[in-house]
Amino acid sequence: MKGNSVLAVLVCVSTTALAGPPFQTDDPEPIDFRNYEFYTFASSDGTPVETDTVGPALEFNWGALPNVHLHIIAPAAAIFPSVGPRAFGLGDIELGIKYRFVQETKHLPMIGTFTMFEIPTGSAPRSLGVGKTWYKVPLWAQKSFGPWTTYGGGGVTVFSVPGYRNYPFAGWLVQRDLGKKVTLGTEIFYHGPEGPLAPQTRPSTLVDIGGYYKFRDPGFQLLFCYGHSAIGQTENYAYLGLYWTWGKKGDSDKPGDKDKPPAGAAFNRMGPPGLL
Repeated sequence: MKGNSVLAVLVCVSTTALAGPPFQTDDPEPIDFRNYEFYTFASSDGTPVETDTVGPALEFNWGALPNVHLHIIAPAAAIFPSVGPRAFGLGDIELGIKYRFVQETKHLPMIGTFTMFEIPTGSAPRSLGVGKTWYKVPLWAQKSFGPWTTYGGGGVTVFSVPGYRNYPFAGWLVQRDLGKKVTLGTEIFYHGPEGPLAPQTRPSTLVDIGGYYKFRDPGFQLLFCYGHSAIGQTENYAYLGLYWTWGKKGDSDKPGDKDKPPAGAAFNRMGPPGLL
């Protein structure tokens, strides 16, 4: 890759989301043992240099063990640079392991991690992938208070791509159940400078607002979010998706159980390059 190709790939990487659908901040709560989640969604992340979109994209999560779930996203990716050719195709596939190692108590939050591995399945020459595996290593905490839930944390993105640098990210979110069908939340999400060839050459802090709408079956939901940078480099973020969950455990009102998707099931800056 040379010139615009290198720049476009790094743009795609930098605009991938960190996060828990529909937000960019993740949580430490895995889905229940022997339960399953499925998402279909579209997302977008844009800067003055380029807008990157995902869609259609498919996500699947499996409660493989108590306190552990396994995660995969297979995305279609598109890039829309301000200068240079557009491209559409398969993006890098995302694999992940969410592990909760501290349970929530009356006075203590739950704590866990959600390590991501981005597999180079997207075409690097077409700027739909990086060409090498890259990683996200975060630490998350969460506490609930009746209808209120708050969670957040941060970590580092690890790269081995010339012209791109490892960078920190952090976010915190507060959300509230409004009756049985609607949950709304707002987050502040930060990422550091991402390298001299990336469009995110400076740090940016975004404010996002979104939530979930539960249909008649609480295991079937609509997810939505929109946000814009408040400090630093200009950036826009959006997510729209549908969510299904099923398994042996009954419905619960806690995020991450059958009637509410966990905040950390997929993208936001944790997604594959070329997505979001």
